[in-house]
Amino acid sequence: MERKQLQQNRLVSVIKHYKVQHPSMYEFILFNIMGNVATVTNFIVLWLGTGLLFKGLSSISLHWFIFNYGLTQGGLGGFLSFLLAYMAAQIVNFIVQRKVVFGADVEIGKVMPWYIGTVIFVGLLSIWLPPYVIALVSPFAGSFAPTLANVFNICLQVAINYPMMKFKIMKKV
Repeated sequence: MERKQLQQNRLVSVIKHYKVQHPSMYEFILFNIMGNVATVTNFIVLWLGTGLLFKGLSSISLHWFIFNYGLTQGGLGGFLSFLLAYMAAQIVNFIVQRKVVFGADVEIGKVMPWYIGTVIFVGLLSIWLPPYVIALVSPFAGSFAPTLANVFNICLQVAINYPMMKFKIMKKV
């Protein structure tokens, strides 16, 4: 038991040292680790949406505005599932990132327009792209294609959200 405690203390010490030596990298790593809370939310809601909530709507094609969800891309059910999953994940993400990663005490009313704008922009990309990613990977991924499309979306979201949150939304004045 004592040896295990020493190993845990050493690990904590190494992490604290890394945080001091590489604060920006530590923050980015923490952003991604804590973003997994939103990622888990995203996948659970996506799977609930496609498998339960909107399953009956997957037989209706959706071709509206920039969105093209044919039957092989999940149809209207796929569109609604990706939309709901994204919205749920972004609500969770804002709360977790604000408190845990950035320790921000920014006034929510002042930063919310920036966050909502970022979420809408990234959301449009995240809802527009899946049918194209699904069509691209379906030949070798089969029914796993929507999950791969979601992984692609999440990487895109990190590439846009982190700089926006760090330098504009959660910026300490």
